[in-house]
Amino acid sequence: MSASPDSYARIFLLSHMRAYTSLAGHILGSQPQINGYYEMHLGYEEPAALDRQLAAYQQDEVLKPGSRYLFDKLLHNDYALKPERLGRADIKVLVALAEPAHTIRSIVHLFRQKPDPDLYASPVEAAKYYVERVRALAGFCRTTDVPYTYFDAELLLRAPEKLLPRLTAWLELDSPLSERYEVFSHTGKARRGDTSERVRSGRIDRARSDYSHVVIPEDVLRAAQAAYRACREAIVAGAVDAVLMR
Repeated sequence: MSASPDSYARIFLLSHMRAYTSLAGHILGSQPQINGYYEMHLGYEEPAALDRQLAAYQQDEVLKPGSRYLFDKLLHNDYALKPERLGRADIKVLVALAEPAHTIRSIVHLFRQKPDPDLYASPVEAAKYYVERVRALAGFCRTTDVPYTYFDAELLLRAPEKLLPRLTAWLELDSPLSERYEVFSHTGKARRGDTSERVRSGRIDRARSDYSHVVIPEDVLRAAQAAYRACREAIVAGAVDAVLMR
């Protein structure tokens, strides 16, 4: 007998590329009450989207006995979350931003490795994506009636011992989120998140990758930093809880 979409509450992580969201998804998805760990590339603007999410997940994975949540992450403006259009769905929203310099360099580094030329291999285009995305996240947070919690994405590497208990409490989980996580069937696969070997380790690797060889034009970086500061401030101001680096 198939599960009903209404049987599961939803966790949505709203963020952007290269903000350690694959790590976050694996940590969340390893908790016994949470199903899902990867980016499903779905928008949620009508109740039927919840049916599609559940069906897509069950094509590849088995729902955990006694579990409570389905997880997805939305990293692109092409995939919108409209909680007010989802009927009576029980929703928990997490929002995370990472600072721009390292993030933009990481995006460029990733897309320069692809065999075909890609838009985001350009620092200017990667920065444009970043600015548009953080502004869209701030817009969502400004207009939504759904409570959300915010965290600085860098905490996943730098201080998980500070972040994970707060997320455990916000999600009302029966057992704590752990720095160790499972490796799943789609771990490391293209279009499912991070494809590096690091994500396959099953634990948080606190070493930060060095992308200093990627040069961002100064004016482009300044604009991205200004957008980050303004959007982060607005998002934090509206959050029911915020876990910050400082």
